Amino acid sequence: MDGQADDGADLGPVLEFMKQLWAVDHGLQTISKRLESQHGITGPQRLVVRIVGRTPGISAGALAQILRMHPSTLTGILRRLETRGVITRKSDPNDARRALFMLTARGRKVDLLKTGTVESAVRRVLAKQPSEASVAQKLLAALALELESDSTA
Repeated sequence: MDGQADDGADLGPVLEFMKQLWAVDHGLQTISKRLESQHGITGPQRLVVRIVGRTPGISAGALAQILRMHPSTLTGILRRLETRGVITRKSDPNDARRALFMLTARGRKVDLLKTGTVESAVRRVLAKQPSEASVAQKLLAALALELESDSTA
């Protein structure tokens, strides 16, 4: 877009970008609610499942670092996934204080979902505009860092 709001008002680049971020957030929330009603798992929980599926035996600390999520927030997600029988935890044989996570059979089914997910929408967009992907990732990563630094200031 050229900075014009739907009603023709000139929002400028900052507000136009924020408008698009809110639209993405709304879409993420909508898909998350649909996933929960259809499969008993939210969007953020599915992201955890996808990462655990690719890195069986991952620790909560490593997951929190990958997700750039506060460990206490992740603890709630992991607890709900474990309660729903999607993941299982076992003690790290090298450090009994540390838990390692793997998918259960149910978790593997959730990991294999192909339609109605956030990543299916992302996959379609990236397929249409592959040259834009790295620019978008860099921009979003920079924004995430900036937001993170603002929250700790």
